[in-house]
Amino acid sequence: MSDYTPRMARELPIFDPPGAGGASHHGAGSAGAGLPIAIGGGLAGLPAADGSTAQRRHPDWIRARMPSGENYHDLKGLLRGLDLNTVCEEARCPNIGECWDQRTATIMILGDTCTRACGFCAVKTGRPTWFDDDEPRRVAEAIAVMDLEHVVVTSVARDDLPDGGSGIFAETIRQMRQRSPGMGIEVLIPDFDGADDRLRTVMDARPDILNHNLETVKRLQKPVRKRARWDRSLYVLRRAKEMAVEIGYPVHTKSSLMVGLGETRDELQEAFEALRANDVDILTVGQYLRPSEQHLPLERYYHPDEFADMKREALALGFRHVESAPLVRSSYHARDQVPGAELRALRRRQATLDAEGRVVPAAS
Repeated sequence: MSDYTPRMARELPIFDPPGAGGASHHGAGSAGAGLPIAIGGGLAGLPAADGSTAQRRHPDWIRARMPSGENYHDLKGLLRGLDLNTVCEEARCPNIGECWDQRTATIMILGDTCTRACGFCAVKTGRPTWFDDDEPRRVAEAIAVMDLEHVVVTSVARDDLPDGGSGIFAETIRQMRQRSPGMGIEVLIPDFDGADDRLRTVMDARPDILNHNLETVKRLQKPVRKRARWDRSLYVLRRAKEMAVEIGYPVHTKSSLMVGLGETRDELQEAFEALRANDVDILTVGQYLRPSEQHLPLERYYHPDEFADMKREALALGFRHVESAPLVRSSYHARDQVPGAELRALRRRQATLDAEGRVVPAAS
């Protein structure tokens, strides 16, 4: 990891509750053997309001653990021999070590060029020239070699394709089910322009989790998400759950929000309530970190205590699962969010449940 630290154009407001003393006592991104993340924040090289150009890191709680663990190194070695694009590596996700050690990874399909230009995203934009209808088979074979317990499949937006890429998503799910029947499958999809037929194509393939990110509060949708729409995203999430009921397959729906873009806590509460009103099961909330000076500015950092407050507020609304911490990203702890995750965990521990729901260790 580089020692480079970007300069801050201005001091960002940081919530510091009484008695906190700057201590880090949250989940994802906890202190310890971590290294500071050197991404985002301010216009590099420009002086602050007082004329100072002193370099400044993110707050102490914005830290990532050094990737380690037997599974992490195993997957890293396997990936070197596979023609597979993981978002974990491309986006330099701070949770890569923890997720890979749990044999969870996020795979990007449909190329690396997005037809949209969202203000927060580092993925390159333009007119895609890549399409491979054999990609689902290749991805499924590579995933089988990796022996994952849970996979998240996402993509760039492909508004240039007649079906928005929904057919490739669906066939990838089917191919992975065939080759890795015990693996949890989550798809993080674009909005498909709100088209029911495209969404139905994906839902008919029966993912375990259907994830579509709202990203930010209602007021900030246009500058943050460009062509996406608040109402359209909520519609996609609602219809996904309705389609799951029609199909008769237990799919959880999921969405993610970034904080630090200038939203208020009242606006975040409105977003939480809107997601629950559309029967979303899983919510993740994390700190926005500016990828470059060409992206939307970071307005402020949220303290871990605020993330803990937001988790309590969201759970009180009825979400099944909430991840809320500075370095939480959409796929964080995804393995534990699928329907039947508890039974999957017991199988990993070679245990089972008796008729009364008690854990019974496997006989030695």
